[in-house]
Amino acid sequence: MAKKPSKANKKQQSGGTPATVALTAAGVTYTVHAYAHDPAHPSYGEEAAEAMGVSPQRVFKTLVAEVDGALTVAVVPVAGQLDLKALAAAVGGKRAAMADPALAERTTGYVRGGISPLGQRKRLTTVLDASATAHPTICVSAGRRGLEVELSPAALTTLTDATLAPIART
Repeated sequence: MAKKPSKANKKQQSGGTPATVALTAAGVTYTVHAYAHDPAHPSYGEEAAEAMGVSPQRVFKTLVAEVDGALTVAVVPVAGQLDLKALAAAVGGKRAAMADPALAERTTGYVRGGISPLGQRKRLTTVLDASATAHPTICVSAGRRGLEVELSPAALTTLTDATLAPIART
């Protein structure tokens, strides 16, 4: 007698990532953009913007930082940099530093350059740069290098329970 595929197998068979599975389950409207990832490119986010022909102000990178020892997700435009002091202030902390990449990968379940703010293994406090609200849609990693998802900033904020704050420097 054949077994039914497990949920994990269904995800793999459909080609989805935990991020796209979460979006579909939530009934959110989104668009997936795939492109050929070049391992030699110096910036994952800038590569995504170039490959999709989208302004770097609309493509957001997902960074994992430690704020007073707690892992926190920061989502900022690839055109800018994360302001660690502003991130700490946004979550009521005092000090922030970038998290160890291996710890970020283990905690989120994604690889560096493919970390999505959606569908993470462990739900972390998330802060979305306030500039996102200036756009009808933004792009974030869909959970692997070479795959982005485009959605409204409001949907991203709701799904991740994000705080909106000015945490990017240009």
